[in-house]
Amino acid sequence: MTLTTTTDGAPEVNFDHDRQGRVGLPEAVLCEGKSAAQLRTILAAVAARDAPLLLTRLTDEQRATLPSLAPPGTPADALDICATSRTAYFQFVPRTPRPGQIAVVSAGSTDVPVAKEAVRTLRFMHIEPLEVYDVGVAGLHRYLARAPELREQDVVIACAGMDAALVSVIGGDVPGVVIAVPTSVGYGVAAQGTSALHASLASCASGVVVVNIDNGYGGACAALRVVRARANITPTR
Repeated sequence: MTLTTTTDGAPEVNFDHDRQGRVGLPEAVLCEGKSAAQLRTILAAVAARDAPLLLTRLTDEQRATLPSLAPPGTPADALDICATSRTAYFQFVPRTPRPGQIAVVSAGSTDVPVAKEAVRTLRFMHIEPLEVYDVGVAGLHRYLARAPELREQDVVIACAGMDAALVSVIGGDVPGVVIAVPTSVGYGVAAQGTSALHASLASCASGVVVVNIDNGYGGACAALRVVRARANITPTR
């Protein structure tokens, strides 16, 4: 593959095509901060292998120009772009869903973009999640109405900002693995998700797993590792 390089010849892009075989999760592209030339190089390398690709954290400008960065002759339907989650699929072909029951839950509507990033990551890996939105503890009856479904899941990914109280509620109510994704939602001392992160880490519900602020992608990858281990699926090299 031809690499985009700096003025001193150092490569800027060195795509890890073998990650799927090592850990069971393919490399995804964090687009935020990448130049158009870097994205063009990545898309060309992936197209040459006829492989699917997940792109995350697309900026508005990147999302608008992404079709022009694809290799010449790329079919129009080769790109599936989602503005809400800031993700895109390239050369993705849906398959029969893999085993594993995973739910993605948001405390509020403002947490939906992070939750959708998790949902899109799971779908890219051929798992169709249960989506439950806007069930935060300010109206606890909303969560209680969906709780029976959540108790049946292998993994529940809980996306919550503010005080992240929903994380502890779910952690104390469901038997499956609970993965907290604190979000940068909230006023003042919510501090762009820091309060939600600390509250999730300090949860009194035993065994809650926590990923970084707004990291819906990371939460989904953790869930995928859980269901793969539960199903005794080993990576294919």
